[in-house]
Amino acid sequence: MPSQKDELAERRFAKLVDQIKAMMTAALKPEYRGFYGHLVLTREPVAELGQVAEIRRAARAAGRQLGWKVRTHATDEGTLFLLDDRDPPQEIRELAARRSAEAVSAVIANARAEARMLHTSTPSTLPTRLSDPDQGL
Repeated sequence: MPSQKDELAERRFAKLVDQIKAMMTAALKPEYRGFYGHLVLTREPVAELGQVAEIRRAARAAGRQLGWKVRTHATDEGTLFLLDDRDPPQEIRELAARRSAEAVSAVIANARAEARMLHTSTPSTLPTRLSDPDQGL
C-alpha cells in the first residue's frame, strides 16, 4: 500500500509542477527570450495550490524544466514570489533597462500632466473684475 500513496503523491506533485510551470510561462515577456521571469502568487492562489514548502519545491522543478534558476521568497502575509535569478545576456539587460526607463518616464509624465490639470482646474481666488463690489477692492 505505501507504493500507491507514493505514486499518488508523485502524480499530485507532477500536476502541481505543470500548473506552476504554466503560470511561470504565461508571465514571461517574449521579447526577453525567457529571461526576467517572475511570478507573484498572492495568498488566495497559494492556498489553492497547497502548502508553501511544496509549492516552492514544485516551482524549483518547473524552473529547471524552463531553464530558470528559481529563487523563492514568502512574505508573512502569504504572498509567494518566484523569480528567475539567472544573468541575462547584455542585449536583454539593455532592452529591459530601456523598457524600465520608458515606464518610469511615462509615470512621471502622467503625474506632471495630472498636476497641471489640477493646477489649471483649481478656482482662482483673484477677482475677475475690478469693479465688482463683492470682491473687496
